[in-house]
Amino acid sequence: MENVIKPTSPERPTNQRFSTMEIVYIGIFSALLAVCSQLQIPLTVPVTLQTFGVFFALEILGGKRGFFSVLVFILLGAIGIPVFAGFTGGLGVLFGSTGGYILGFILTAGIYWIAEKTLGGKLWVRISAMVLGLLLCYVFGTAWFMLIYARDNGAIELGTALGWCVIPFLLPDAVKMVLAFVLSGRLKKYVKL
Repeated sequence: MENVIKPTSPERPTNQRFSTMEIVYIGIFSALLAVCSQLQIPLTVPVTLQTFGVFFALEILGGKRGFFSVLVFILLGAIGIPVFAGFTGGLGVLFGSTGGYILGFILTAGIYWIAEKTLGGKLWVRISAMVLGLLLCYVFGTAWFMLIYARDNGAIELGTALGWCVIPFLLPDAVKMVLAFVLSGRLKKYVKL
């Protein structure tokens, strides 16, 4: 009798959290986030494409894989790899005045993942989760900014902090969110997960 080698199942074993392909995509989207961090739109307040990278990763990869893509990006920056805006990295950036917004990306991705897992992947769920996640990122980042700014320079009013750190980014972030939805809708069919 001839030995026949059966192909392995494309499904991953139950004890494996991610397939090899999922890990590759998580890495690719972490790198995409690093690239988006360096791309600036020169407005009155320079705007990077970081939030676009977060939105795009979540839409293409889904909540869980998108969350880990954002987490890997932040961990790479935390250990000093220059993935943050302006080719910066290290704990100094994360614990600096704008580090709360970077850490807030985890909130955005976490909210998206939870909403997708509990309510499904309907368009209204994904949009609501992304908007709520971005709002939580703003809240966390602004509170962080105010604490660091107060420590280094003295107290600052909420209205001033919002005027510096949130209001100039509302419209650009909304445009980046729409762009992420449109592009992911066209490209998702090419990503095999």
